[in-house]
Amino acid sequence: MSHDHQSAPFSGQDSPSRQAASAVDPHGAPRQNAGAVEAGDTRPQTASAATGLPLPDDDSRAHSTRVAAHLRTRIDAGGGWLSFADFMADALYAPGLGYYAAGSRKFAADGDFVTAPELTPLFGATLAGPVGRVLRETGSLEVLEFGAGTGALAEALLEALADQGLEVRYSILEVSADLRERQQTRLARFGERVRWLDALPRGFVGCAVANEVLDAMPVHLVRRSEDGTLQERGVVREGDAFAWEDRPAAPALAAMAEDRLPPLPGYLSEINLQAEAFVQGVGTWLAHGALLLIDYGFPRHEYYHPQRAEGTLMCHLRHVAHADALAWPGIQDITAHVDFTAMADAALEGELDVLGYTAQGRYLLNAGLSGHLQALQARDATAYARSLNAVQKLVSEAEMGELFKVLAVGKGLDEMPGFEIGDRLDRL
Repeated sequence: MSHDHQSAPFSGQDSPSRQAASAVDPHGAPRQNAGAVEAGDTRPQTASAATGLPLPDDDSRAHSTRVAAHLRTRIDAGGGWLSFADFMADALYAPGLGYYAAGSRKFAADGDFVTAPELTPLFGATLAGPVGRVLRETGSLEVLEFGAGTGALAEALLEALADQGLEVRYSILEVSADLRERQQTRLARFGERVRWLDALPRGFVGCAVANEVLDAMPVHLVRRSEDGTLQERGVVREGDAFAWEDRPAAPALAAMAEDRLPPLPGYLSEINLQAEAFVQGVGTWLAHGALLLIDYGFPRHEYYHPQRAEGTLMCHLRHVAHADALAWPGIQDITAHVDFTAMADAALEGELDVLGYTAQGRYLLNAGLSGHLQALQARDATAYARSLNAVQKLVSEAEMGELFKVLAVGKGLDEMPGFEIGDRLDRL
């Protein structure tokens, strides 16, 4: 799959535990979209200046100015209107410009969010249990990670799998050249056991992991107008500024939105066609094994709840979560929650088995997180004390434990560990 701005297949994230997202609303309640068009009004609306945001430094502001100029060119080339999916794709992935294609600091305390693997290596150590069982069942030593961020999850998995006696071959598919360089530095001690791919594998046997990759794939914004017709929200220019404008949705997108959105005038939400295509496409390269998808989101009946009337679109800038997706292009992250029903349906369409679905907290406990924590307490009391707060964030229903979900899809497996208690497949 191409890495250009049209495909932007993987986000280069081991994305937040986007701490900013969970701090704003751990249960994903509806949020006000800062640049929303008023009900019944499809005229251009100037995106409001995002208030309360940290002021970027001079270099970041200059970079955002260059990205904005690129986006204005794209809007002009499109006849004055650009779908939000294309705007988001370029803001995140345009070569040399997009948030994940340029060199801005994204992770850790001086970035825009902190990731689950960076909170504690116990996250990766716990995932190594189910990953190891898949490897043993498939007779493989191959692990594949999409969007490996800083390499924190890869490092933890490699170490924990080695403790199981599994000297795996670890492949990373990363769209960000900057993040790839950081991963290569962090993982250099593993030598040739780690490699970076430029394309999807063929005939893959083993276990793959995508931790918060789906949420950064570009989404289409759709809105039900006052007369019931379905509109796609796009971006237009007002001078050098960006503004929202709705236009009639293409027939295929409108049909999909008709099936998903409640019949409420003014209802606005997202449809992630790229994520659905990605999951469906897994069936073309996975021959035997599993893919673990970890992200924040809901089953469809919760995603398109009548009270979630302005969608789930969220941005992150220097640990501040906000909803102005048109602000600071190229230097802020843009995300949307995941419709896990759509992902499961896409897996079935790709001739995959849907092996399990549950909340992240329950999955980690099923997979042995408590045992890892107890073992840490026995060997290093100081490290144990430091880990308690991180573990609480990972499993608490008020933090990441409930909002984040785990969906496993695969081929040729008798079972997938981690779903023994609390499997929610029946809720999809």
